[in-house]
Amino acid sequence: MAAPRFRGIFRPGVDPFSASHKPPLPPADYHRRTEQGLVIERNCIIPLADGTEIFCDLYRPEAANGDVPVLLAWGPYGKHALSNQVYWPRSGVEPDWLSPLTPFEGPDPVWWGQRGYGVAVVDPRGAWLSGGDFHHNGAQEAQDCAEAVEWLGRLPWSNGRVGMTGVSYLAAIQYLVAPLKPGPLAALNPWEGFSDWYREFAYHGGILETGFLPRASDNIQWSLGQTENTWENVKAHPLIDEFWHSKELDLEGIEQPAYVVASWSDQGLHLRGTIEAWRRMSSAHKWLEVHGQKKWAHYYRPESRDRQRAFFDHFLLDRPTSVAAWPPVRIEIRERHGVAVEREEQEWPLARTDYRTLHLDAGKDALCEEAPGNDLALRQDAVEGVAHFDITFSEDTEITGHAALKLWVQAEGSNDMDLFAALQKIDANGEQVGLTFYAFYEYGPVALGWQRVSHRALDPERSTPERPVHLHTSEELLSAEEIVPVEIEFWPSSTLFRAGETLRLVIAGQDIYRREEGVPLPFPMHEETRNKGMHVIYTGGKHDSVLRLPVIPPRQA
Repeated sequence: MAAPRFRGIFRPGVDPFSASHKPPLPPADYHRRTEQGLVIERNCIIPLADGTEIFCDLYRPEAANGDVPVLLAWGPYGKHALSNQVYWPRSGVEPDWLSPLTPFEGPDPVWWGQRGYGVAVVDPRGAWLSGGDFHHNGAQEAQDCAEAVEWLGRLPWSNGRVGMTGVSYLAAIQYLVAPLKPGPLAALNPWEGFSDWYREFAYHGGILETGFLPRASDNIQWSLGQTENTWENVKAHPLIDEFWHSKELDLEGIEQPAYVVASWSDQGLHLRGTIEAWRRMSSAHKWLEVHGQKKWAHYYRPESRDRQRAFFDHFLLDRPTSVAAWPPVRIEIRERHGVAVEREEQEWPLARTDYRTLHLDAGKDALCEEAPGNDLALRQDAVEGVAHFDITFSEDTEITGHAALKLWVQAEGSNDMDLFAALQKIDANGEQVGLTFYAFYEYGPVALGWQRVSHRALDPERSTPERPVHLHTSEELLSAEEIVPVEIEFWPSSTLFRAGETLRLVIAGQDIYRREEGVPLPFPMHEETRNKGMHVIYTGGKHDSVLRLPVIPPRQA
């Protein structure tokens, strides 16, 4: 079923030719040339059913004669914004991996053209010089993309098959269009794209995300028409309502073959939703890969592109490839930034997971196998306070999967609490171990969780002890001296702890990880909290706060 059409807050578009952070925007005139073995057609017009015209750049091998599949890159960042001009040095992308024709977060036309593929890069409705008003996902964009797929499948030099690939926005659009089943759409390769607008993009645990979200909203303002004002819409809808329902996805309606890639490092944007999309797809042929590296670098690295090619060769060109031998799931088990091993699995979550419960002990600042016998209370400043609870492993221990935290809490001086939680790795010398984080950084956590206590109501149909899912449809504010239980979902992770190393649980009233001073790179932040006064965390007795961990036993020989 298609999501409802809901028109929220729109704004006048900003002159596309004034975007100084992008390469100069060429005019809308059609232009054709030959370069690097490709026929390049700029500003091809795709006519949509309602009469709106959108622009597309097409790349195809010079020798194309009706046997070329097309890879579609659909996103709002400008088909003229090429990757060699916009990637930050800290992303890990090597310059020689890309040609100058590579679209941002999309497939390199030169690399794919040399292997017999065409590439289409589309500016959606209302983006840049394309006609109409820009709709940020939802039913309108899904329908537009489906019509574009049909148009691409009819190109005279195409073999009638279209695949989709790309990172972030270029991944998430695939979840939208695939359930509409446009005929030529034959294979999907979403590379890290969130699938739950409220829980993953906008409100982490009900707490407004203020770092990446407004930046993303600014990135979609360039238009000759109007554009959806995502930042204002999100702030106007703090609870799940018809606005959020208009962004929902029919993930079960996806039936095309899918090679889905996520990253443990994307705590706070794409990780959770990418895995969930794979899990809920109905595709008979689907594969999940979860790595722990910087996402743009991982997308373009030679080994990754070879896997992309094996996938698309199989489903777009009917060639025998290694895909037939791929395991359903491939994951990296991390030790620190840049140190990990890859392992094949048959499912997610792993069927052999041993869920262990550790009890918080406020008297010892520890995570313990046994619950403290008496009620203990830890009081800390609601904004500046930071609590630590540690357990040191006596043997090698792998934690892979979904973890959850149950806390008994009280707010002194407020009727609400915003809780921030992190799982960290501490080495045998007591030093924090850094893991890859959010595409650029190397000092990140094992996993992160967030929760606004007034949003503590659970969805009983979707929640499990190791994976709580909150409704976010109403608020339950706290009364004076009220002690309540709250469940906090940690986003999934995979980390190996050696004997003598420590797992640390951190609980705070603000972001535990913060952007480096003076480094204006995308980063998850939550600067508008409800915290004031004191936070009280109870452990033991009738207020037994616990951490549930997914421990993976060694495989039997």
